[in-house]
Amino acid sequence: MLDNIRIILVQTYHPGNIGSAARAMKNMGLKNLWLVNPVDFPSEQATAMAANAEDILGSAQVVSCLADAIENCGMVVGTSARERSFNLPSLLPGNCARQMIAEAQKYPVALVFGRERMGLHNDEIQQCHFQVNIPANPEYPVLNIAQAIQILSYELFQQSQEIGHTNTYEEAEYPLHREIEHFYDHLEQVLQQLEVIRKSHPGNTMERFRRLFRRARLEKREISLLRGVLRNIQSRLPD
Repeated sequence: MLDNIRIILVQTYHPGNIGSAARAMKNMGLKNLWLVNPVDFPSEQATAMAANAEDILGSAQVVSCLADAIENCGMVVGTSARERSFNLPSLLPGNCARQMIAEAQKYPVALVFGRERMGLHNDEIQQCHFQVNIPANPEYPVLNIAQAIQILSYELFQQSQEIGHTNTYEEAEYPLHREIEHFYDHLEQVLQQLEVIRKSHPGNTMERFRRLFRRARLEKREISLLRGVLRNIQSRLPD
């Protein structure tokens, strides 16, 4: 289960934080580190801070955007210490780890950490299914990235031990990130054909639909059902 969990760092500025992240991961049995457009990597400072976790750095996947890192993930959780302008289901660390470990039995899942100073951008957090918040002193609630990774990695390890002993989890199958994006592309195409959306002035209609379906978190069979409806609509439209 732990092998199916990705720790994703987005545009990390200080290479030492990448090394500290690798060390925290190895402490808790996590292996899959993904780096989205890091400012300085590979780096001697990252290697030094990794201590005996250089193997995590050596196998790290480096990509140019978050979408590439989560393309085949079925569950994506973004970390954030601040309120956002849109609704995203929020989880506490224990509940987050429990659900991630359970779903990691079926497909890759991802825990996403943002930039040191500003965290994840809104367009990045919108690619997530959930948001996780680590409770802390309200007068000083912001943890550094290595601390946050250590806390959440510990929760993941603990939950993996519990589920590993019981192994009774049964849950609906959810689509991968790329399958959801294909659905959104198909929906937008049909709405354009129906002239609900105009290509010249698209507005925010698709963003509203994305918010709606994020809250619902569609199952894989529901995505297939909706795409079948869209194809049926298209078949009845004039060329």
